[in-house]
Amino acid sequence: MAIKDPFGRAVENIRVSVTQRCNFSCIYCHREGQTPNYGVEMSAGEIERIVRLAASLGVDSVKLTGGEPLLRSDIIDITRGISSISGVKDVSMTTNGFLLTQYAEQLKEAGLSRVNVSLVSLKPERFRFITGINAHKNVIDGIIRAVEVGLNPVKANVVLLKNVNDDEVGELIDFAGSHSIVLQIIELEKFGNEIFYDQYHADLSSLEKELEGKASKIIVRRMQHRKKYILDNGAEVEVVKPMHNTEFCLHCNRIRLTSDGRLKPCLFRNDNLVDLLEPMRRGVSDEYLKNLFIEAVMRRKPYFI
Repeated sequence: MAIKDPFGRAVENIRVSVTQRCNFSCIYCHREGQTPNYGVEMSAGEIERIVRLAASLGVDSVKLTGGEPLLRSDIIDITRGISSISGVKDVSMTTNGFLLTQYAEQLKEAGLSRVNVSLVSLKPERFRFITGINAHKNVIDGIIRAVEVGLNPVKANVVLLKNVNDDEVGELIDFAGSHSIVLQIIELEKFGNEIFYDQYHADLSSLEKELEGKASKIIVRRMQHRKKYILDNGAEVEVVKPMHNTEFCLHCNRIRLTSDGRLKPCLFRNDNLVDLLEPMRRGVSDEYLKNLFIEAVMRRKPYFI
C-alpha cells in the first residue's frame, strides 16, 4: 500500500534526477525545478538505497531524469540496481536521445521498461536553434533504435514553440505513426520568464479540438485525466497542457529526488525540500532515512488549488 500525503494522494512514483549535467542547452529547460548544484552528485549506491526505501513505502514506479541521465558513466549500473529492487514494477527514463543509439540495448537488458525522448524538431536547423547543438540525426537514430530493442512505449516529447516548430505537427504525427511511437506535444510552461513565454507560447487548445475530430479512439490517462488520441495512421498523440492547474495537482502521485540527494515534494517549490544525502553520508540507519522520506511526503500540498 502506497504512503499517502495529508491530502489523501498516494505517492507511487519517484522521479530521480541522476545528474544536472547536460550536453544540450535547450532554450526552455526548467531543470526539473532544481536549484543548480553541480558540485554534488549521488552515487549509484546512494540512489539505489533511497529508491529501495521508497519501494518499501509503496513507491513502485521510477523515472530516471537529469540533466541528461546518459551522461552518467554508471547509468547501466543505476538502472540495473533499481530494476532489481523488490516492489519496483516500472523503470523509465527521460533523455535527450543523443547517446540512446549507444545505450538502448544495454538499458533494455538492465531492466529499463520505456523511454521518453526529447524530439524538439524534425528539421536540423530548428533543432540546433532550440538545443544549441547539431544532434538531430543522433536523436532520430536513437528513437528508432529504442523501438528496435523493445523499449515500449517509446515517447517523443515535443515542446511546441510559436513561430519555431508549431508548423510541424502533421509531420511529427506521420513520424510517430511510421515508427510506432507515442507523440507527446507539450505546451510551453511558464517558469518565471514572462518575455520568453509571451514570445514562444503556443496555445494547444485548437490542436486538441482538431485531434478529437480526427481520432478513431480517445483514451483518458489516469493521472491528470490527460487524453491520448489514437489516429487512423496508428499514431498515438498526447497533448500535455501546462501543469499549473488543479487537475494536475489533484491526481499528482509523484515525488522528486534531486541529483544532490534532496526529496522535492513539489516541482514548483524549493522551500520544503528534505535532505537525504547529508544524513546518509553521516551513516544514519535506513529507519532514519525512511522517516525523512515520510516527512517529505507529509510536506506535499497541492500547489494549485
